Amino acid sequence: MTKTTPMIRLTLSIAAASVALFAQGTTQSILEKPPVDSWPGYHGDYSGQRHSHLTQITIDNADKLGLAWIFPTGQGATIKSSPLVVDGIIYVTVPDRIWAVDARSGHQVWAYTYPPNKGFHIGHRGVGMYGDWLYFLSADGHLVSLDGKTGKERWNVEVADATRGYWTTMAPLVVRNHVIVGVSGDFDNLRGYLRSLDPETGQTQWTWYSTPPEGTPGATTGGTTWMTGTFDPVLNLLYWGTGNPTAVLNGKSRPGDDLYTCSIVALNPDKGSLVWAFQPSPHDTHDWDAVETPVLVDAEFKGQPRKMLMQTSRNGYFFVLDRTNGKSLLTTPFGPVNWALGIDAKGQPIPNPAKEPAPDGRLVAPDEGGLTNYRSPSFDPTSGLFLVDAHPAYGIYFAKPTDGDYGWAGADYTVWGKGVLEAIDYKTGKIRWTHELGPFGSGAGVLTTDSGVAFTGDATGNFLAVRTSDGKTLWHAGSGAQIESSPITYELDGRQYVLTSSGGILFAFALPESLAPRKLSTE
Repeated sequence: MTKTTPMIRLTLSIAAASVALFAQGTTQSILEKPPVDSWPGYHGDYSGQRHSHLTQITIDNADKLGLAWIFPTGQGATIKSSPLVVDGIIYVTVPDRIWAVDARSGHQVWAYTYPPNKGFHIGHRGVGMYGDWLYFLSADGHLVSLDGKTGKERWNVEVADATRGYWTTMAPLVVRNHVIVGVSGDFDNLRGYLRSLDPETGQTQWTWYSTPPEGTPGATTGGTTWMTGTFDPVLNLLYWGTGNPTAVLNGKSRPGDDLYTCSIVALNPDKGSLVWAFQPSPHDTHDWDAVETPVLVDAEFKGQPRKMLMQTSRNGYFFVLDRTNGKSLLTTPFGPVNWALGIDAKGQPIPNPAKEPAPDGRLVAPDEGGLTNYRSPSFDPTSGLFLVDAHPAYGIYFAKPTDGDYGWAGADYTVWGKGVLEAIDYKTGKIRWTHELGPFGSGAGVLTTDSGVAFTGDATGNFLAVRTSDGKTLWHAGSGAQIESSPITYELDGRQYVLTSSGGILFAFALPESLAPRKLSTE
């Protein structure tokens, strides 16, 4: 038997790790059930639960977490994206820029800059991946495919017309041979839609519109699709939330429920056909999207095994649906709500006309920002708790008759609000506990783990580890700027890392190596 010295073994392990950086990219099985060293999609896996089975960081040692490395982008733009981690490489974005970063060291591997453009640079959620190919939506409505190994551009196709007022910010969702993208742009009375493109060529496979053709008498526009949806590979159903109708605060020109705005829709991903729809906010006049993550959970509900979809919606209600057919199982508020008269037989809120914007103002809860927003929630299957960054608030909505019947035709002003992390019992909708996050709320999403530790951020830029069972703070680290992304976690060489960002800096935290020793490969 040939003997190897420790130095040779270390050299071989480093070489093996270097080769493994670009071993296989993503596959359908990896997207459905990610290995411990990966975070291959926006939500991690397809479910939207943002729950990790990693257990190295526990309620007993979380207070030992320390900074493993940082990656400063050098840009003024705030990181709002959820990074991907595939084959030891992190992919992180801001509008029109992507970085590939070594997940062990935080060193840059490559960077890509999209050409200067006139797109609306409001923020960016991240990239999608198919094999070794990355998919990136630019601010001016283009889908760009890049080689994940080098950052070299493969092709560039337009998916939304920026000259009309569309922009694109979301992380594409890859489902088998479909790259699913959505659009933003509700300022300009535009139709929302989802589009599926071929991952090899960029050719459009199908387009599904959330509203009727422009100019249809009495019909609304809007219903944009600006957050990443989820997917059930067994049912072969794609789940997506849609945005508010336009005119935004004036419903006079668009009577009725305004389908399919402020809706959760289930589509066939191969055809782009609608299977069912549920509307959290019929005839919205408060600028509340229903794009919040449709979280997929298989568990017991009222004594029966159920395939469920859960959403904490911007309008203040927590919804539990049977995701096979869209039927309501539970609808309940998760904070102050006063805009509805009650719940109808379908489980949808009944809008109160007296709470529509008026010239003398109407006090409405929640405010325009919503009881939650784009930041990702997390579902912990062990405790049955749905954790969400919430913003209990009241706002005054004004109508502006001089603005006419189109456009915003109004204004809204928050008069009181605060930020809390809430834990909701999915079976009852009852709030088990709350954790104060500051007077202005937080922009951070939530991550839970099998060890009973949850991660999020507060309003003053602290990154937090809390106990999932009761919300008790286990550890925190100040970042200096508000956190506006959702944390992720992965394990490499036997060491668990937790990633977050603040401003334009990516932070990786881990336990000391004495508590999480690195494992050197001998293969």
